[in-house]
Amino acid sequence: MRTTHPVLRAATLAGLLLLAGCSGTRFIPENDKLYTGSAVKVTSPYPIADEAALTTELESMLTPKPNASILGLRPKLYFWHMGAGKTKGLGKWLADKYGEAPVLLSQVDTQKVKNLMLNRLYNNGFFANPVVQSKVTAKGRTATVDYTARVQKAYTIKEIHFPDRDTLIDRDIRKTQAGSLLKVGDPYNLNRLIDERTRIDNELKQTGYYYFAPDYLLYEVDSTEHNTVDVYLRVKGSIPKRASKPYVLNRVTLNTRFGLTDTTESIKPIIYQKFRYVPDEEVFKAKAITRATFLYPDSLYRRHRQDQTLSRLMSLGTFKFVDIQFRPARQKPDSAGYGFLNAQVRMTQLKKKSLRAEIQLVQKTNGFTGPGFTAQFRNRSALRGAEQLILNFVGTFETRSAPPKATPDAPVLGLSSVEVGVNGQLLVPRFIAPFDIRLRESDFQPRTTFGAGYRYVERREFFQEDFFNLNYGYSWKTKITNEHEFRPVDLQYIRLANTEQAFRDLLVQRPFLRLSFEQQFIPASSYRYTYNTQVYEKRREQVYFSGGLELAGNLASAVSRQSSTTADGRTQKEIFGQAFSQYSKLDLEFRNYYRITQNPTSGNKIATRVLLGLGTPYGNSRVLPYLKQYGIGGPNSVRAFGARYVGPGTYRPTGANQINNRFYDQVGDIRFEVNAEYRQDLFPYVKGAVFVDAGNIWLANPDPSRTTFDSNGNPDGKNGQFQLNSFFKELAVGAGAGIRVDVQFLVIRLDYAVPMRVPYSTTNIPSGEEDTIPRVGSFADGRLNLAIGYPF
Repeated sequence: MRTTHPVLRAATLAGLLLLAGCSGTRFIPENDKLYTGSAVKVTSPYPIADEAALTTELESMLTPKPNASILGLRPKLYFWHMGAGKTKGLGKWLADKYGEAPVLLSQVDTQKVKNLMLNRLYNNGFFANPVVQSKVTAKGRTATVDYTARVQKAYTIKEIHFPDRDTLIDRDIRKTQAGSLLKVGDPYNLNRLIDERTRIDNELKQTGYYYFAPDYLLYEVDSTEHNTVDVYLRVKGSIPKRASKPYVLNRVTLNTRFGLTDTTESIKPIIYQKFRYVPDEEVFKAKAITRATFLYPDSLYRRHRQDQTLSRLMSLGTFKFVDIQFRPARQKPDSAGYGFLNAQVRMTQLKKKSLRAEIQLVQKTNGFTGPGFTAQFRNRSALRGAEQLILNFVGTFETRSAPPKATPDAPVLGLSSVEVGVNGQLLVPRFIAPFDIRLRESDFQPRTTFGAGYRYVERREFFQEDFFNLNYGYSWKTKITNEHEFRPVDLQYIRLANTEQAFRDLLVQRPFLRLSFEQQFIPASSYRYTYNTQVYEKRREQVYFSGGLELAGNLASAVSRQSSTTADGRTQKEIFGQAFSQYSKLDLEFRNYYRITQNPTSGNKIATRVLLGLGTPYGNSRVLPYLKQYGIGGPNSVRAFGARYVGPGTYRPTGANQINNRFYDQVGDIRFEVNAEYRQDLFPYVKGAVFVDAGNIWLANPDPSRTTFDSNGNPDGKNGQFQLNSFFKELAVGAGAGIRVDVQFLVIRLDYAVPMRVPYSTTNIPSGEEDTIPRVGSFADGRLNLAIGYPF
């Protein structure tokens, strides 16, 4: 039986008393009340189109905003009271930093709010005598103000008339009518009319009207019978002459040296493909810049091409700033109603070469911790075509603390780890392919990537490994939310060397592990697609999806003619005298972020994630290479369990395996994981969260060396293999709460998670191992996770 310590009881009581004081009502003047918010209701004898949006719009008119509250508590009022009447000291600092003065009922101007709401109702077509009423409801020291809007039938659009003059600009505006946002029969809506002006302006900007502006358009609205209106769109008669005509680009100047010296104007430009190019041939070839420029001499001005040029040039990664200036071509008269513009593209270079080094404290999910270093050399135009050459040098020197079960008779092996490596990438800002691919409509620069690397890993008293990789591929975006990555060549080779007897014994005991280490030549190809709406920061609901497919060994299997016999009697193919892996691997990740308030700056949101990984070894392989297998648990996964403390299936290491083999045993070919988290703003830069995680891993083929048990503690014969009719019952589940310090450029996260369900059997536990089984729902058996960044 567990008892609560008296000190803990006293601290809990003190905390409750403090929170009780945080309601804030004791700081309110006697003749006033604390304003705690308002509700808005819209009523009508007729159906209201998009009533929820109208209600939300009226709610945005509510002023003032009530004090922030958390579960009915208002700690900011308490901090404000601590500094009331003080000019210095801790109380004054807390009040200024975290406090918030009480919002009183006397500060609510109901007449002002009602007038604002009436204005919004008129803007939404409710012209027939709308009425807004308010009602104050008091409860103790607090009060709310509720508003009710009563409206009749909204006016709808009967006819839409576009400009009808026989002028060039009116004809071009009429050409945009097919895409109009205004539809006959739709309710009158002022915001929709404003959006229509913006749409027409955007269309005109794509057809040469550089100087046109939305304000040059006006509406005339005539009401008719039966709650309908006729809408007339007109061009103002007093707009500047230059705004009424389209423009053609006359001269386009590309200046890659802008801002580097004060003498760029004295450098004589050269003519290259009709461009005036200010040369800097030591850094760039002219074609490297013109390939990313979409403003062509003698072409019609289009704003899309202007934006595309800015985006493409910045995505080269070689410029600090890029801007474009347009001026009328003074020495070229108008022709056929068209004017002419001179464009100057000004580019300020970053330093061509840079070197950066960092010393780090590395903490990995496998429990290894220690110092590390990284050094990076970058050349931003290695071949004078804006190709980026990146060389990375890395090293870590880590140790893992021994678990409590370690004894002199069963020491922990591989506690020390050394990793050093070098890798390089050449990023070419174009497709290198047998056929020409330009993606002329994309705002983003496509890339061809060449990569190579080597890494040396030593687990003291266990083994040494050499990792080699070579890859070639492409990455591109069709729009800001969509990204594609295709690697036709992705070769990896891991050479196991200098194994110690303890590790060789482990491989003998674990045939599946031995196979995963034997077939470490991986000739693969891969494709990944990513869709991400998080770039739209103000969007209330954001979605992230990533799907990747990797295929390995198929081409090698088709061309190989050599074969060998494995230790377990199987025949496997070889290429260049080396056995290779053959498998397919599908990875899917879906995330959803839903902000529970309309305020775009609020961090109060529900975040969910689903992870699915499916690896299928076949042909030359019975198991995925160890490098490609899945693990689960840790600070970014199922947080109630340590890294690789779950699975495969209902498997649980026992005896000495808990100490030395867990990291290698608890991996699999299949992964399923779901996470849900509610995030709440607490104080400036401080957020809270409550969460629940669930997941597990499984094997594609059963492993007899990993015995699994049913709920009665008897062998169930699954041996970690995935089975569709039982996988849901084998999920590990954890729940908890956390605090996050978010200062934008850095997030420090502290999560405490408690196991709510364990997938393995908790009966017939060997003597002495009872304390290795976490008790479901036990706060004492929870796990504290300290991490950098959000888990997803």
